[in-house]
Amino acid sequence: MPDIKLRKMIISVEEIWHEGGPVADTPLCKASCLAVIENPYAGRYVENIEGFMDDLKPLGVEMADKLIAALGGDSTRIEGYGKGAIVGEAGEMEHGALWHVPGGYSMRESIEASMAIVPSTKKVGAPGTRLDIPLTHTNASYVRSHFDAMEVGVNDAPRANEMIVALVMSTGARVHNRAGGLNAADVVGKDGLR
Repeated sequence: MPDIKLRKMIISVEEIWHEGGPVADTPLCKASCLAVIENPYAGRYVENIEGFMDDLKPLGVEMADKLIAALGGDSTRIEGYGKGAIVGEAGEMEHGALWHVPGGYSMRESIEASMAIVPSTKKVGAPGTRLDIPLTHTNASYVRSHFDAMEVGVNDAPRANEMIVALVMSTGARVHNRAGGLNAADVVGKDGLR
């Protein structure tokens, strides 16, 4: 299996105090961690690529740990998450799909209350391509207040033979949430849905 060849890692944190309404007592914080790595399958079709997911697992754990640290170091504060990948032009969409398991499980194993599936998105693109990564509640997918997204990208990546793998976390609901639905406080947490 190929080794991970990391070119750079970018961590970004947003503090959202308001969006035109009242100023929140505590801001909503969203953070992203992006790793720009070499795509070992770029430029050729390889039938058996599944093993690369195992190689990506330590990177996923490192990125999840960095995100938790960037959001204050307390994993119990994390209420939303998502993941994504941007594959360089010499790669294919399926290469980005290899991030589903290592990216998702690294966050779920780092966050105590995380029954819900980790939402994701992926695309093939040139350097500077942006990606909107969806966020949902960590323990129940139907918590409407936590339906959100974070736009990510790197100005000089992915190069044709690279891919960007990304994790995103948040500390709560949208700052002016008032769209109704299941409240986070009412989550039962048995199946990741309600």
